Amino acid sequence: MNCTRKCAATGSSEVRPAGGLSRAAALRYKRGFVAAARGIPGVRRPMKHAVRPLLAAMSAVALLAACGGNNEEAAESKVLNVYNWSDYIDESVLADFQKETGIKVTYDVFDSNEVLETKLLAGSTGYDIVVPSANFLERQIKAGIFQPLDKSKLPNLANMDPALMAKVARHDPDNAHSVNYLWGTTGIGFNQTKIAERMPDAPTDSLAMFYDPAVVSKFKDCGVAVLDSPTEILGTVLIYLGKDPNSESPEDLAAAEKVLMSVRPFVKYVHSSKFIDDLANGEICLTMAWSGDVFQARDRAAESGNGIKIDFKIPREGTTMFFDMLAIPKDAKNVDNAHAFINYLMRPEVAAKNTNYVNYASFNLPAQQMVNPEILGNPAIYPTDEVKTRLQVDLAESDAFTQLLTATWTRFKAGQ
Repeated sequence: MNCTRKCAATGSSEVRPAGGLSRAAALRYKRGFVAAARGIPGVRRPMKHAVRPLLAAMSAVALLAACGGNNEEAAESKVLNVYNWSDYIDESVLADFQKETGIKVTYDVFDSNEVLETKLLAGSTGYDIVVPSANFLERQIKAGIFQPLDKSKLPNLANMDPALMAKVARHDPDNAHSVNYLWGTTGIGFNQTKIAERMPDAPTDSLAMFYDPAVVSKFKDCGVAVLDSPTEILGTVLIYLGKDPNSESPEDLAAAEKVLMSVRPFVKYVHSSKFIDDLANGEICLTMAWSGDVFQARDRAAESGNGIKIDFKIPREGTTMFFDMLAIPKDAKNVDNAHAFINYLMRPEVAAKNTNYVNYASFNLPAQQMVNPEILGNPAIYPTDEVKTRLQVDLAESDAFTQLLTATWTRFKAGQ
């Protein structure tokens, strides 16, 4: 499918779909196209955007050259390239930032840390802000991928919860290279009616829903999906087995692979964004997924009036928690604009707007006064102290273990 865009000189953003879209991805692209048509920077698009906005950037530079002045500096001063997770921002945030600052945001999306890391390790991504999860950020910092933040340009850091900032400092000492965007948990999303029809006493708050073949097999006919996120899925399997979710023991990995392969025949697909629309539309009934994405599916089902009731549970055995971090690549070209956007995202009203839209929690303490009560009071989004005791931080892996895990995951996805 060809890229659809408006002229960069007009201030409108690009919508750049990937070819060969699934129906769910096509629906997300359609929403992004409508947003662009309304003058809203492109959002909620499919993940695989291989083409950088070179043509648009060249057009903007050419236009400025015709007008005279310091062309290169002028072009760069009003441009920002962001690479974030799919379905992860309120559309109006980008439009409002652009209106206030005059900075044109090109916003691309991905749906796995592995996709982002591959781009970062290859270098020259062209992005000014990227959003890795903290465990990936940790090893990327060690590889010299990110530049330190200039905290003098981030006064809104004062809004961030110091206790949670201390947690992510385990990945990024002194929070030198990153600021938290949003955070959540990995857990159980399900269609209440279809699960109850097939198993009235289904343990919907237990990892047995996925890792006990006698249980998950009952839901094969209505569709089971699993995140394409090897580190997080491995962590939940190890928790189910009563082991350390951050273990790098080859024996523990082998035990986890045995569990995964035992349930693979009952899994319809392994994907990290397709399940949102599929759960909302009734095309699957059970997914191991990120908390906010399941609540987005719930909201889409309610908006459509299709009668599908969706719920999310944090497993009673425990699960992994993730922190998605805003960071500036070392080779970013628009560093001041990147700082301005990060600081903008930390405004309480902006942070609350994103939380209310995507159903993920924010570190921003003043923002909580503006978060919808049903979200702030939902322990699956803002966990209680008791629930927090069951949440495990997903730490960075060694390169050697990553190779072993990649081999295991390849076998799991292939079912061999």
